[in-house]
Amino acid sequence: MLRKFGRAGQAAAAIAAAAVVLTGVATTANAAPEKTQIGGGSGIILNGNTACSLTTIGHDDANRLVGITAGHCGEVGSPVAAEYTGGHDQIGTVAMVDHNLDIAVIEFDANRVQPVNRVGNVTITEVGPPANFPDIACKEGRTTGNTCGIVWGTDPNYAETWNQICVNGGDSGAPVVVGSRLVGMINAYIFVPCIGPAVGTTMDATLASINAHGGVGAGFRVH
Repeated sequence: MLRKFGRAGQAAAAIAAAAVVLTGVATTANAAPEKTQIGGGSGIILNGNTACSLTTIGHDDANRLVGITAGHCGEVGSPVAAEYTGGHDQIGTVAMVDHNLDIAVIEFDANRVQPVNRVGNVTITEVGPPANFPDIACKEGRTTGNTCGIVWGTDPNYAETWNQICVNGGDSGAPVVVGSRLVGMINAYIFVPCIGPAVGTTMDATLASINAHGGVGAGFRVH
């Protein structure tokens, strides 16, 4: 089993367990509109200095506006901003982290955020079961944009999915889709960015964990 790291600072680990977490460095951008548009694939900044990608956005059973990303991007209480607005204007807060699966739930301020279901070349209309060989899956990430590759398989024991999608630092949390079906997120790559396989968490396992924790995010449905 490939071990996922719980923090961005542990990216350079021993080769034998070499999963490189995919956080990046915040960049400046244009001024924010009246409402910040954000969706699966958008760049987000946590704690003012850690850049990741949003997996998806939607609502929970309490009709809260919530999003999902990788768990190593922040901790409970971490402020979240949109990268394209400069990364300084807080629009959400991390509400739950499962370090075992490396997933996190963000509660967004619905008065300040406009959810969208298309970012770049990825549209998300539903959440579905994991992809498997020889499916072709694609992702939209804040660093490497839209890239696609073959799915090598999924390990149900660890909720991991392996694919040949090109990813690099900052792509953590990027949505993995087959068509417009969200099947997982990006969490790490093996050895070399865009050459080594990418590793992610399935959406089946992600939603099961969120529902088991209860509270913010439980009953999540995509926008």
